[in-house]
Amino acid sequence: MEVAKQDRLYALYALALTTGMRQGELLGLRWADVDLDRATVHVRQQLRRLKGEGMHFSEPKTARGRRTIALPDMAIDVLKLHRKAQLEARLAAGSLWQDYDLVFPNQTGKPMERQNINRRSFLPLLDKAGLPRIRFHDLRHSAATLLLAQGVHPKVVQERLGHSQISLTMDTYSHVLPDMQQEAARKPDAFFSTI
Repeated sequence: MEVAKQDRLYALYALALTTGMRQGELLGLRWADVDLDRATVHVRQQLRRLKGEGMHFSEPKTARGRRTIALPDMAIDVLKLHRKAQLEARLAAGSLWQDYDLVFPNQTGKPMERQNINRRSFLPLLDKAGLPRIRFHDLRHSAATLLLAQGVHPKVVQERLGHSQISLTMDTYSHVLPDMQQEAARKPDAFFSTI
């Protein structure tokens, strides 16, 4: 994230890591679905490329995919700066700007291509930071893993990710649970040491 701070898509990466939203959900996010005063985003659509049809907005992957996600202060601050930069880019683009109300559009306001994000921004940032090449989707996994490792209840993580069942969340992120088991074992020690 430190390396990405100067990137035009810094807010995209910050939101991916703080919300666990899917890439298509982030690319389909509209400003009308962002409430900076209440510190929430409403996931109502996703952006997908359909074979033979091009870019297409559709419902989220599952019924639980339609959700409201609370935002941390850091994400609010980043989104405010992103909004300001986007308004400046819109003025610079002039009549070339096409208003889709997207939070993460391309340079002329239109939906962004996933491949362009990876090729032009994401993979070069990973290289610059000296990190292994991962998929954008791995930011979603990182978000869930960080939340679970910090003791956030798995049900809350499930809701943030939009998983249809808690079992999907638990099966996917069970690798975090051994550390949580050790932490749970230390809790009674702390309690009984005061007796």
